[in-house]
Amino acid sequence: MYTLNYITLREQPRRKEQAAQWFHSKWGVPEEAYLECMNAYLDGSTELGWYLCLDGDAIVGGLGVIENDFHDRPDLAPNVCAVFVEPDFRGQGIAGSLLDYVCKDMNNRGISPLYLLTDHNSFYERYGWEYLCPARGDGEDVDSRMYIHK
Repeated sequence: MYTLNYITLREQPRRKEQAAQWFHSKWGVPEEAYLECMNAYLDGSTELGWYLCLDGDAIVGGLGVIENDFHDRPDLAPNVCAVFVEPDFRGQGIAGSLLDYVCKDMNNRGISPLYLLTDHNSFYERYGWEYLCPARGDGEDVDSRMYIHK
């Protein structure tokens, strides 16, 4: 049985390097890019933050909120990005809990709506997200799906 704990990076800022390494390992975006966003969140320059699901000391899921998730619709911001749950932890509602957590937290900070760019069909609808329009990710040849959560 797992003991899952959902946190914001502000609640445990000591995890910044661990989180940057973890997200980098999942998405291939340079650690420095994650650290830059995380530092801005931790120093209060932005309310766009980072959310983790922990099993003990291990990160088993996470996501972030950034201004634009590298797509051709800069008018659709901010964006939930880097949603990932470790394969051994999938199917347990972790992604849904993270999405619920981020939406409530951002709404409490007066930040709404949120947007999310994905190739998934029918996953995010389960968690209150609505398909909005096609959008093209930077360097992509085909459109992805842009979702909105109000």
